Amino acid sequence: MTTRFAAACAALLCSLALPGAAHAATAAEGAGAWPARPVTLVVPLAPGGSTDSTARLLAQRLPHYLGQPVVVENRAGAGGNVGADHVAKSAADGYTFLFSTTTLIANVTLYANMPLNVQKDLQPVSRVSLIPNVLMVNTKLPVTSLKSFIEYAKDSKTPVYYGSAGNGTSQHLSGSMFNEMAHLSMHHVPYKGGAPANMDLLSGQIQAVFSPLVEVLPFIDSGKLRPLAVTTAQRSPRLPDVPAVAESLPGYEIVLWNGVWAPAGTPAPIVDKMNKAINAVLGEAAVKKTLADQGSTPAGDSPAAFSKLVDAEIIKWGNLVRASGAKVE
Repeated sequence: MTTRFAAACAALLCSLALPGAAHAATAAEGAGAWPARPVTLVVPLAPGGSTDSTARLLAQRLPHYLGQPVVVENRAGAGGNVGADHVAKSAADGYTFLFSTTTLIANVTLYANMPLNVQKDLQPVSRVSLIPNVLMVNTKLPVTSLKSFIEYAKDSKTPVYYGSAGNGTSQHLSGSMFNEMAHLSMHHVPYKGGAPANMDLLSGQIQAVFSPLVEVLPFIDSGKLRPLAVTTAQRSPRLPDVPAVAESLPGYEIVLWNGVWAPAGTPAPIVDKMNKAINAVLGEAAVKKTLADQGSTPAGDSPAAFSKLVDAEIIKWGNLVRASGAKVE
């Protein structure tokens, strides 16, 4: 009887110790054992675009600092909300991260029924790169500068159309802000993605597109499209002879960025370790060159700095969305 009682007590003590042991293991992982298996980086867009290619560049180099593979998983839909919501609802254990863009920030105001609260459900880890939009025109258009384009758009007897990747996208909002500041009335034509907008620009169906630089560099380098200005406050090192819109319209600035997020509640040691790994990748000469070649600039920062930026950007992009009149139900 005594032996049975002792065995029962031992079993009870073991069962009571299990939660504590699990907690200790979790704490240990947060303190330094993470990652112990592959990490997933969710891209909320289709494969093949500029966001996807930058995420894959990051994922290729992160294992050198994390010691585990980083797998890119594409979860497209609802302007990036499907993938973002998936990450927000994933376990906050450091094995699922989001690689998203300023589109997610604009979506906060653009979508009437946003499936997640960006500021509450996601933890900013670090920005990765900055990308300017560039105002492109068809080479047959009788303009060679931003000033002459503004004059053309004001004086044209026929409507001037600019295309975008869709309502509420950075291309749309860049054009909307340009319209307002230059006192123009260009007509917006939304497409299902940037590629078809660029194709119609090439064929002359529309007159202009504000496109992410990385997506139109081949057309610029080949002379098939004419760049007139970049939307960042300063000129792009990749196109040093192309002025910034702000040189003609002071105060104009549209900066695209992409970055990495974790589910809210992810332990701070894991977030910090991922942040340091991302910044180490962005410090590599080969990575800097790759980003520069595609017109991007490394933009690593701390989780605190990224979080502060997100709060400010939600206000800024919210104002741009409301001014454009764009809305998605």
